[in-house]
Amino acid sequence: MAFWTYILLCADGRYYTGHTDHLARRIAQHQHGGFCDFTSRRRPVTLVWSQDFATRVEALEAERRIKPWSRAKKEALIRGDWEMVSHFARPPHERPDLTVCFEEHAPSPFVPSEVEGREAGRRRVSTSLDTNGGGGMASPRRDGRGAK
Repeated sequence: MAFWTYILLCADGRYYTGHTDHLARRIAQHQHGGFCDFTSRRRPVTLVWSQDFATRVEALEAERRIKPWSRAKKEALIRGDWEMVSHFARPPHERPDLTVCFEEHAPSPFVPSEVEGREAGRRRVSTSLDTNGGGGMASPRRDGRGAK
């Protein structure tokens, strides 16, 4: 029997982390409401990440490790960006400056004002379950009800 740790994206943009022994049934419970107060008030929810484990103890341990993570670290996990997961695992004062790292390795073909104008007010959230980083991106709707 497999056990799962999962992350849901709620309609208000918050993340919910949990574990279960039946992923499809548990997601349906979250969607229906009444089973979990947190997600019941923030429907609809979207499964954005999951991983299976051999035992319930392993799945519960993974949930307990992930639950207190920062939003940035959870989003790095969802994208499968292990370098950024590692980055956000360090205390803020020990992290290298990301702007310097990005400028050195991947210069942008855009001037900053173009990027700021296009990205202003828009968050991008991975909806991929692919933890190897090959997933697509979807923009949440402005009314907070998932992808367009």
